[in-house]
Amino acid sequence: MRMKVVLTGTLAAIILAISVPSAAVADSAICYNCPPQWADWASQLKAIKKNLGIDIPHDNKNSGQTLSQLIAEKANPVADVAYYGVSFGIAAKKEGVAMAYKPANWDEIPDGLKDPDGYWFTIHSGTLGLFVNVDALGGAPVPTSWADLLKPAYKGMVGYLDPSSAFVGYAGAVAVNRAMGGSLDNFDAAIDYFKRLGKNDPIVPKQTSYARVLSGEIPILFDYDFNAYRAKYKDKANVVFVIPAEGTVVVPYVMSLVKDSPKPDQGKKILDFIMSDTGQAVWANAFLRPVRASAMSKEAEAKFNPASDYARSKPVDYSKMAKVQAGFGERYLNEVR
Repeated sequence: MRMKVVLTGTLAAIILAISVPSAAVADSAICYNCPPQWADWASQLKAIKKNLGIDIPHDNKNSGQTLSQLIAEKANPVADVAYYGVSFGIAAKKEGVAMAYKPANWDEIPDGLKDPDGYWFTIHSGTLGLFVNVDALGGAPVPTSWADLLKPAYKGMVGYLDPSSAFVGYAGAVAVNRAMGGSLDNFDAAIDYFKRLGKNDPIVPKQTSYARVLSGEIPILFDYDFNAYRAKYKDKANVVFVIPAEGTVVVPYVMSLVKDSPKPDQGKKILDFIMSDTGQAVWANAFLRPVRASAMSKEAEAKFNPASDYARSKPVDYSKMAKVQAGFGERYLNEVR
C-alpha cells in the first residue's frame, strides 16, 4: 500500500508539472550592472518580473566592471543586456560587445542621446552633485561648492567613487575638471583638485555607496540627484542635494543588448519594457529624468531642486568624454591614487 501511495504521489507531481503552463513559471535573463540600491533598479526589476514574467538577479557591478566582464566573455557571453554610463556604452560598441537594437519608442529618444543604429541608447539621466547627510556633518555647514570640500572642516567626510573604474566617479571628475577651468582636452584641473582633496582623507569606494551615506559613514558623496531625492523622500533621511556653485554636468545612463547573448528575445523584451510608459515611469518615480520627457509627472518634478539650481548643470560632448576616459583613468591611478 505504501508503495502505491508513493507511486501515485510521484505520478501526480509529474502530471502537475506537465500541466502547469510555461508562462506561469518565471523566465530569466541577466542584466549586468542592475544593482537594487542604485537608481531604484529594485523597483524596475520587480516591474519587469510582474509585467513580463522575467526574473533578473541583482548585479552589483559598476560600469567599468561591466564592460570588462563583457569583453572577457566576448567569445561566450553570459549577460543579455547591460546598463552603464554613456561613455561605457560608447566603448561597448567600439569593443564589439553590444548589438544594434532599436527599442520601443525609439523615435522619442533625442538625437545625441542614442547611437544612430541602436548599439546604446539613453534610458534616463542624472545630475552630478553632492549627496549630503546633514546629521553626519558634526555641526559643519552644508557645503555649497566643490571648493568647500577642500576645507579642513570636511576632513574625512568626503567620498567619491573610484573614477578609474566607476562611471559616477568619472562623471564627478569631468564635473570638477570643468568647474575648475579644465576641459575634455586637459584634465590638469581635476588631477590637481583630487590631489588637494587627498589631504582631506577622502573615502574612495569602487561600488555604489548609497547605504553608507544613509548610515553617516560617508557624510558627503559625489553622486546623482536621484539618489539624494530617494534618500530624502523614500527613506526619510535628513539629506540634501547640492548642485555646486561652480557648476556640474548632466549625464545620461544607457543600455545595450549584448552581442550574441544567450537570450536575445528576453533581452529585447526587457529593453522594450524599460522604454515603455510603465518602465519610464519607474525612473520618474525614482527621481530620475526619464529619456522620454512625457513620463515625468509634475508631482515627481516638484520634488527636484529649483530650476535655478539646475541651470548650473550642463551637458558635455559625451563621445569625446568616452574617448578621453581611459587617459584620465591612467592619470588618476598614476598621479592621485
